Amino acid sequence: MIFFFLHTGKQLEGIWHTSIIVHKDEFFFGSGGISSCAPGGTLLGPPDLVVDLGNTEVTEELFLEYLSSLGESMFRSESYNIFEHNCNTFSNEVAQFLTGRKIPSYITDLPSEVLATPFGQALRPLLDTIQIQAPGGNAFSRHNGQS
Repeated sequence: MIFFFLHTGKQLEGIWHTSIIVHKDEFFFGSGGISSCAPGGTLLGPPDLVVDLGNTEVTEELFLEYLSSLGESMFRSESYNIFEHNCNTFSNEVAQFLTGRKIPSYITDLPSEVLATPFGQALRPLLDTIQIQAPGGNAFSRHNGQS
């Protein structure tokens, strides 16, 4: 068994990768841009936790058009930043579009909490160079958005 300890002066429950499951697919954002896969289909495997954000009235067609516009604007691959513009930022944005609800703040607040510690500040230059993409998804485009 391998253990990883991150000494920030705070107890961290986890460093979360988030995604949104809607219209039978899982959508997420990383250094490769917006991607999709079957639910639980990344190499990260099944999720540790599923938070039900409710139902949506947004049709699949409208949702795919929305994702396409996000992929061309706010969530291009080069806009990814592990602390300030990541999978959690994407999940929060998409959740609000679909349901009007945000994802839990203990997830969205984690980067700023880590950066507020001396250890987080010391690690920031290294962590800013990291590009993360959850393996196993397909790059999303309007033409292949259906998995």
